[in-house]
Amino acid sequence: MKKIVIFASGSGSNAENIVLHFNKKSVANVVRIFTNNPNAKVLERARKFEIPTEVFTRQELNEGNVLELVNKIQPDLIVLAGFLLKFPDAIIKQYPNKIINIHPALLPNYGGKGMYGMNVHQAVLKNKEKETGISIHYVNEHYDEGGIIFQKSVNIEDCKSAEEIAAKNSILEQTHFPEVIEKLLT
Repeated sequence: MKKIVIFASGSGSNAENIVLHFNKKSVANVVRIFTNNPNAKVLERARKFEIPTEVFTRQELNEGNVLELVNKIQPDLIVLAGFLLKFPDAIIKQYPNKIINIHPALLPNYGGKGMYGMNVHQAVLKNKEKETGISIHYVNEHYDEGGIIFQKSVNIEDCKSAEEIAAKNSILEQTHFPEVIEKLLT
């Protein structure tokens, strides 16, 4: 059974969806959830599924403490699902092409530092884009610049708010993120 480690900073809706997907499969299990936010709702979701968690500080992430914990697990894949801190080079070097992220836009558009969550959807709305989507990509040392694994677009011409765009994107994330992870592990 392959091991997945998830890093998340917020509500954990993608993390829960991944857990539910793999609970029905014999391919992999989510074995640990890491967060930098002691108040993140992802911790409640992890408890519900009895998945061990690690809460850490930015300093612990950057000084190698988190890398030590990850090394003890030896995951087959590290999944960033709404993780907002820059991922450290030391972990990226230790796990090349084994760290993926989901981005709420069609990269390379609307990527980079500060472009996450509603910031992305507001920029897409402001620029009157006709479509947006999701990008699942490998993580490298630059924000949102790793090799693209999968993209899916959605028409947003009828959307009047960033929240409506976010809702359409969420459907894409919930549908495709677990499937892409499964393909990478099989």
